[in-house]
Amino acid sequence: MKRKTQAKLLGRYIVADPAICHGRPTFRGTRIFVSDVLEMVAEGMAWETIIEQWHNSITQEAIAEAVKLSSEAFLKHTDEFVLEPVPA
Repeated sequence: MKRKTQAKLLGRYIVADPAICHGRPTFRGTRIFVSDVLEMVAEGMAWETIIEQWHNSITQEAIAEAVKLSSEAFLKHTDEFVLEPVPA
């Protein structure tokens, strides 16, 4: 018997559902990749512009949650991003 993998609610606005976009994190009720929006934020795009680009399918609160969760993930996995040790 094959088990069906369930969606994972990652926050109030973010979900990872194997049935949607191969399980990559998206904003709830959309097929907008969280990673795409975070790239836009990283490029310095105004959040209002990002929201317009996605036809008001996401909110400032959703973007803020994505930034917060990515920040927490970065802090938790900092050692994985080390390019080379810095001498003391």
